[in-house]
Amino acid sequence: MNVIPADIRTPAVMIDVDILDRNIQRMAASMQDRGLGLRPHVKTHKTLEIARRQLAAGAVGITVATIGEAEVFAADGVKDIFIAYPLWVEADHAARLRALTATCRLAVGVDSAEGATAMGRQLGPDAASVEVLIEVDSGHHRSGVLPDETVEVANAAAAAGLGVAGVFTFPGHSYKPGMPTGAAGNENDALGQAAAALVSAGFDVRTISGGSTPTALLGGDTAATELRPGVYVFGDAQQLELERCTWDDVALTVAATVVSRHEARGGNVRRVVVDAGSKILGSDRPDWATGYARLPEYPEARVTALSEHHATVVWPESSELPPLGTRLRVIPNHVCLTMNLVDEVTVVRNGVVVEQWAVAARGRNN
Repeated sequence: MNVIPADIRTPAVMIDVDILDRNIQRMAASMQDRGLGLRPHVKTHKTLEIARRQLAAGAVGITVATIGEAEVFAADGVKDIFIAYPLWVEADHAARLRALTATCRLAVGVDSAEGATAMGRQLGPDAASVEVLIEVDSGHHRSGVLPDETVEVANAAAAAGLGVAGVFTFPGHSYKPGMPTGAAGNENDALGQAAAALVSAGFDVRTISGGSTPTALLGGDTAATELRPGVYVFGDAQQLELERCTWDDVALTVAATVVSRHEARGGNVRRVVVDAGSKILGSDRPDWATGYARLPEYPEARVTALSEHHATVVWPESSELPPLGTRLRVIPNHVCLTMNLVDEVTVVRNGVVVEQWAVAARGRNN
């Protein structure tokens, strides 16, 4: 789809529903072929309609980042939710977790004995209704314990009355060029070691959870029982540059209009400015990325600067500089940020608007 419908006012987030559905089906089929559960991370899209499609395609449940996100999707009928975050639970959190367990199977992350103890204390007699997965650091070096520290945390969780269901990790270091394969190996090793340690300590390990979009489709043996990719539903400029998706796999683009154009004169570069800045594209740019966004119809163009409502696009010499008023599609670097910046998205098929979807979990950050 390379047509921006005439009735769209820019800037606007567009989702090509046919590409979206193809991405969902491809990941679901891959997990089924490998005998793995698919538990997609819905913080990417925060949208009820997309979660319904993922579950209908065979996902075993969903992953969220916050209690607030869990509440939104549980209210829509999702019955199996994992909060993949090392929660520090206080009284108000405990009340919300109790309410969730009344409607769905709920698992939460923990990566310290102190966190597990606090969670159990706040939940009191309801602690057994919440399962916990111990987070393991597999090389991303964000949250998570080392594999040989897993049993200490699990013992604290069990002593606090929580049900220890297994382990999880996020191989976030896969988001660098040349790293997905190595990160997948690190993930496999860390999960395998941590799970084995828990089994040796007498725990019943039912869930071994891993995965990221850059690693999920690599195939091969894994210690995991389920994977939690998120970005795969849309693709984005990062995934393009990591060669983890193709231009034809990108389901989400931002429709933008050229509002300023300049040929190379007076030391300036040849460029246009479009009306989609950081307030819709997000401002994420890894140090290895070639720009802040990409243009699917002009692969050689680069978004070299963002302001709140401006994106500066250095234009290739091989293409005519587009006239003012030209409408262009822009692929954000990090699509998860874009979805948290808009209230609704425009769903298109063959260049025609077919629906508007609310971003139901937008802003549910706690």
